[in-house]
Amino acid sequence: MDAAPTPLAPPPLLSLEDQGHLRLLSIFHYVVAGLMALFALFPLLYIGIGLGIVNGWFPANQQAAGANSDLMVGWMFVGMGALFLVVCLTMTSLMVLAGRSLAQRRRYTLCLVVAALSCLFTPFGTVLGVFTLVVLLK
Repeated sequence: MDAAPTPLAPPPLLSLEDQGHLRLLSIFHYVVAGLMALFALFPLLYIGIGLGIVNGWFPANQQAAGANSDLMVGWMFVGMGALFLVVCLTMTSLMVLAGRSLAQRRRYTLCLVVAALSCLFTPFGTVLGVFTLVVLLK
């Protein structure tokens, strides 16, 4: 017949100091996510410039070869800006999810990966990532 599932082991008890550290890390993840969201708006400038080049809003060379290269440069601006925007917004979303997970004391692996990735966002992300790694690997 069916065996009863084994109950999960209770989560380890955290000291008051560890609970305080996780609470602060959760708050700082939200703050850094806000800064990342602000910086994620910069690629919109590149997308706007690229669309301006493609649509002819900026004066360009009237030569046939120049018009083709201007069109290609415009689409490169749009493509790179869109790619950077998607990457930044994805990282911002992951940072918010990690902050929520730290507050709930869940998704340990996700928090570790986001902490490592946040080290790329200097200087705030580096500091937050290092502190998060130190606390989680304790």
